[in-house]
Amino acid sequence: MGGSLEFEGRDIISIKDFSREEINYVFKTAKTMEPLASKGSQILRGKILATLFFEASTRTRLSFESAMHKLGGSTIGFAEAEIASVKKGENLADTIRTVENYADVIALRHPLEGAARLAAEFSRVPIINGGSGAEEHPTQALLDMYTMVKEKGKIDGLKVAFVGDLRYGRTVHSLAYALSLYNIELYLVSPETLKMRREVLQTIKERIPVVERTSLEKIVPLVDVLYVTRIQRERFPDPAEYAKVKGSYRIDLQALSEAKKDLTILHPLPRLDEIAAEVDSTPYARYFQQVRNSIVVRMALLALILGAAK
Repeated sequence: MGGSLEFEGRDIISIKDFSREEINYVFKTAKTMEPLASKGSQILRGKILATLFFEASTRTRLSFESAMHKLGGSTIGFAEAEIASVKKGENLADTIRTVENYADVIALRHPLEGAARLAAEFSRVPIINGGSGAEEHPTQALLDMYTMVKEKGKIDGLKVAFVGDLRYGRTVHSLAYALSLYNIELYLVSPETLKMRREVLQTIKERIPVVERTSLEKIVPLVDVLYVTRIQRERFPDPAEYAKVKGSYRIDLQALSEAKKDLTILHPLPRLDEIAAEVDSTPYARYFQQVRNSIVVRMALLALILGAAK
């Protein structure tokens, strides 16, 4: 879809399917959704969103449902595979071909990589990838960048650091691809065993300067945005490997002592102990603003996909 601003009926599977122009257009549409998030709208009245979450979720599922309700639509779905027909052995393709009869758009989260793309091949209604294994999370990348735009007024010219699990963290994969369409510098801070996936690194290094480090100490004073992620225990095939890297980085007031005064700290949440609670009350903390921004970004995507916004 590169270069096209036609969103109606479109699947949202990978952020790699987006051009810079399209991302900016989503941001422009999200801005028009800001007042609707407060007062509500009926532009999607009669439309139904199905949320099929085969993996645990709080923020993504609820923000999709909130976005749909704020636009006058309805939602159906499930929040865990244990209560769905997959427990009886139904495959994903049959689930999608069944649910498409009930809904106008489907938001899917699945533990297997490639699941969203597979679903799109079988579905007659648009599929939105709400997280596919350790692969991608495109709508999270869009709301992360929208938050950067709101906080910094721009993306071009920023110095951004990713910290934590860059191997299994699907949010950083999508965000890296999207940010590489802009004029930024990217710092990747992780344990050796959790470095950014090779295929992601190869793509983004062709577009922007990328620096890899294992220590956060000298990075904090340099950057405008610090994007922190948790070490994801559920992604590790070996619990012993998780034990070696858990708690590798901790952002507290001491770690921020030399930070820029206008540093923005983001986190896709949930967090464990990688950001100390004492940081929450500082001007740096913007992770709960991210949560608020998720609603208007997903409102924009739903309205665009269902033809209610142009």
